[in-house]
Parts: sequence; structure tokens; C-alpha cells
Amino acid sequence: MLVAHSGQASFPESGDAMPDRRFARDLELYGPLAPPPKRVSPRFARRYCRNLVRRHYENFTVVSLLIPPPLRRPLYSVYAYCRWADDLADEAGDPAKALALLDWWETQLRDCYDGRATHPVFVALAETIRQYAIPIDPFVDLLVAFRQDQRQTRYETFDQLLEYCRYSANPVGRLVLYVAQCHEPKRAIRADCISTGLQVVNFLQDVALDWDRGRIYLPRMHLLHYGYEEAMFAARQSNEAFRRLMAAEAAEAEGLLRRGLPLVKMMPPEFELDVTLFVHGGLAILEKIRQVDYDVWTRRPVLSRLEKLRLGIRCWWQLRHPPEPEPEEEPEET
Repeated sequence: MLVAHSGQASFPESGDAMPDRRFARDLELYGPLAPPPKRVSPRFARRYCRNLVRRHYENFTVVSLLIPPPLRRPLYSVYAYCRWADDLADEAGDPAKALALLDWWETQLRDCYDGRATHPVFVALAETIRQYAIPIDPFVDLLVAFRQDQRQTRYETFDQLLEYCRYSANPVGRLVLYVAQCHEPKRAIRADCISTGLQVVNFLQDVALDWDRGRIYLPRMHLLHYGYEEAMFAARQSNEAFRRLMAAEAAEAEGLLRRGLPLVKMMPPEFELDVTLFVHGGLAILEKIRQVDYDVWTRRPVLSRLEKLRLGIRCWWQLRHPPEPEPEEEPEET
């Protein structure tokens, strides 16, 4: 459900375009070159993660007033883990340094699972891991994607992009399922559809930002098919080839989101509204992209606060007045 990409774990209309200077300060305090850590109390660690979420609140819609307070705490720690990993990857300045920092972060993760957490994020996360019996795999999988971003900047096929999303997006949705205490295969497949769909929406929003970072997440085979050359990226051209390409990618994203939509009714009641907001938020961003005729070079399509409020009210109403159910199509694993 959450997206781990270029401003990690984000609702699709949000994302940080500028480096976070506060992260540089946090890295000095808690990074690999920091002085030997003093004992961090669980209370301090929980407060640190909560404040990190509030610092990037637009990027973590699921931790909202819609979630009961006892459930916000574990989600804060999950977000903080994702946020730190993303910043280590994107704020390092060069791939070699980013890879070294991500290796250090994985060491911290494994120390956490071995009961030796010292970093405030992992002190808080250790509580979440114990309480909800979360395996290490989704946390490690996320680091696979962050490392891949340091080594790979182009994707040949859409299937290769989906494989990237398997690591960059799907683990976060599955972590939410663990916190909701409802992780099982059928739900996980639906959550993967939503997570991957949101990731693709994020790619479409961030074509310009990703190009500035030296990355293209639109598959090369699709670029060739529609006649959009890499030189056109450099010129930031929004031509007919680009519009056709973006329309095709948007259709893929919408299909994924709609295949994941039945997850809403498979979730505990306290998570239903947030999950439906993720899906319909992604669909709303796709509509925004279509409204500007796919010209994401000129401006990044986002939802205004008023549009988010209207979307929330509409989703709340639909949950309480559902339409007649349609036959469900079982999705394939992404």
C-alpha cells in the first residue's frame, strides 16, 4: 500500500523533491560515524519515530487519525525504517557511499533481530517486530530495491519493472498486513497489486524528478514501441509519442489498483478506510495526469488539500453505502 520510491513510503501525490537537511543532522547523531551510542529508551525511540513521521506527514497517509492510536505506534516505526533507508540511498551523494550506508543499515536490522538494537529506529522497531511477529524478509527486501537503484537506472521490459516493484513497494504493503494482524496469501496478493499499482503511479508522477536523478522507470521496450527516445527525455518533450506511452502505463497502473481493491473488505474494520484511500488516491492521481494530457514535465500532478478532503468523504460514504458487488477476478502474483 505504501510506496517505497524516491521519497519512500509515500502516498502517490506526495514526495520530497529537495534533500532533507535534517537527515544530515540525524546521520551525524545516529549514523555509522556517530560516537558510541548511549542507551536509547523505548520511550525516546517511539517519540523519535513519531516525530520523523510528522516531519514527513504528507508522505505517510496511513498513519492518520483514522487509525486507532495503539496501531499508530508500530506503523511509525515501520515508516521510520523505510524513511531512513530511502534517505541513506538518495542523500548519500554517490552510489558507492549509498551502498556502504545501506550495508550498515542492514547490519543494524540484523542486530535488531538478534536483540542488540541501539539506533532509535530499531529500538522502536524491535517492539513492533516482537508484538506482531514480523519476519525479517520484507525489511531486507526493501534494501534490495534501494541497492538496485544505485546500480540500475533503466529497465528493459515491464516485467523487469514489476520485479523491481516486488522489492521496492510490495514489502511495505505486507508490513502493513502484519501490523493489521491479517497477513495471509490471498490478502498479500491483493496488497501487492495495490503497492505495485501505487509505485507505477509514482513513476508516472515523477518522470521529471527521476530523470533529474539519472533514472528512467518507463520500460525501454515501451519507449521503443511508442517512439519516445531518450534524447526526448533530455529535451523534456511532451509530444504525441509521450502521451501514448504515458496512457499505456497509466492503464497498467489502474488495472493493478482495481485488482487490489477487494482487499478493502478483507481488512480489519479500522484499516478499511485507509486502504480504500490508497487505491482511490492512486486512481485520482491517474485522473490528474490524464487531465493535464500526460504533461508531467511541466508540473507534477498532485491532489490539493480540498481534493483530498473530498476524496476522504467520498470513500467514507462508499464504505458505508457499498454498491452491489461485482464478480471478483483472482489476481496473479505481481
